[in-house]
Amino acid sequence: MKSGLQLALLVLGLITIVSCKKGHDVTPAPPPPTPPSSDTTLKSVAAFPVGIAIESALFNNNALYRTIVIREANQVTFGYEMKHGAIVKDDGSFDYSTADALFNSVTAVGLQVYGHTLVWHQNQNGNYLRSLTVSPGSTSSTNLLPAGDFESGSGTSGSTMFTGWNALIGGSASGSFAAVAGNGSSRALEATVTTPGANAWDMQAIGPNWTATVGTQYKISVDIKASVGNGKVRLVNQNNQYQQYDITPTTSWATYTWTLTAAETSPSLRLNFPAAGVYTIDNIRINEIIPGGQLSAAQAAANIDSAMSRFIRSTITRYAGKIKAWDVVNESINDGTGTIRDSGTQTSDAFYWAKYLGREYALKAFNYAKAADPNALLFINDYNLEYDSRKLDSLIAYVNELKSKGAKIDGIGTQMHISINTSKTAIDNMFVKLAATGLKIRVSELDIRINPNNLTGFTATTQNFSDQADMYKYVAQSFIKNVPAAQRYDFTVWGVGDGDSWIVTALKKVDYPLLFDVNYSKKTAFTSLLQGLKQ
Repeated sequence: MKSGLQLALLVLGLITIVSCKKGHDVTPAPPPPTPPSSDTTLKSVAAFPVGIAIESALFNNNALYRTIVIREANQVTFGYEMKHGAIVKDDGSFDYSTADALFNSVTAVGLQVYGHTLVWHQNQNGNYLRSLTVSPGSTSSTNLLPAGDFESGSGTSGSTMFTGWNALIGGSASGSFAAVAGNGSSRALEATVTTPGANAWDMQAIGPNWTATVGTQYKISVDIKASVGNGKVRLVNQNNQYQQYDITPTTSWATYTWTLTAAETSPSLRLNFPAAGVYTIDNIRINEIIPGGQLSAAQAAANIDSAMSRFIRSTITRYAGKIKAWDVVNESINDGTGTIRDSGTQTSDAFYWAKYLGREYALKAFNYAKAADPNALLFINDYNLEYDSRKLDSLIAYVNELKSKGAKIDGIGTQMHISINTSKTAIDNMFVKLAATGLKIRVSELDIRINPNNLTGFTATTQNFSDQADMYKYVAQSFIKNVPAAQRYDFTVWGVGDGDSWIVTALKKVDYPLLFDVNYSKKTAFTSLLQGLKQ
């Protein structure tokens, strides 16, 4: 889910992406060392909120997982459910049903929700956003199947009933064809299927061949009315190549559309009737789709700006007064160079806002967020800040730039997907520099790998778990030591049990990065973090 550079950094002991997993594969873990017994909870010892990242399915369906989250945390971050890709549908409409359900579940047991995340380059409906950068295209006015109106013909069967069409009944099918009044026309084809055949084509009407260009898209539309609500009409486009599209028509006239990419030059359109019922067919049209072109840079930018504004305003307004803090901009800085992230692999869920809006995209995002809820705390969030000093400095400089232009930025989140090999000096340096901004600072997505080099046949040792525990404790102590109390916003661990970690389920790595094992038993890391969080 990240670039090749980021995945390469994993080999160096870094974890360089935010987790957005959707699977739940579990890597078996060796028994970890038995930690000291303690009934003390994480949230009870910390002077600031303790958070845990959660998934909807696990929180709602796994009682032990749910119990741990409620017991240990003050707040939760949704791993996926509030992201653009989870909410924005292909037509640009919003579906908050999953987010709302999880929000209601966690708030009902007294947990706060941290809003994550509004503007990112991943986990978005990238295909929808890219569609806003091109003109929608059009269809030609020429109907390539003029016989589809069924107006010509005078016979009572076969090829004479409708000019250009051959109505056939064979195999084990029984039924009849007739000419009847159509949808606003004097003639239409009526197929009465008394007994469906063993094959869909046992009862069919074969239309004339039409001229197509291989690789070109065509829009095939047809008006259908059925006597039953659970019947079927199958459109088949065939000569030497076979293409089909199934329709379940309603009992009233409706137009059905099939977008087809031509596979040969002279196919015929066929109507197959594989289900019992009476079907009336009229007004078949085949029109070439004329592709849309790339919009001007200004028009594309205007469309993307509008889409960003609409999503941010809708989402924050929906939870205004309920969600008190948001990751507005996530992962804005490139690794190594410190430049603004404006390009990368264009997958279905990837989209680079800065490609269209420039470095001002974050300014726009923060302005829209502030307008939606002036009382909410607004954060910028990024990873590798403890490793890449250029990226850390560049992020701080970018925050200062945005604030100088009027952006309301209340804090910075450092993800801290780290390992047992991460430099403790670098961790201290990061917290010192972040604290010097005077903004609120949060540890936003902490997990700690014990197999950062992805060793084949890796078996965790007691020493590995001890080193992990030491690192969890050190991160908490460094946070408390180097960030003034008034600036410490929260401390969030990215997941519950090792088997649920995105490192295991999404990256498919053998590792045990969290505070609880695959059976949700406390690890030594839990007790060490508990000690580190104490004032």
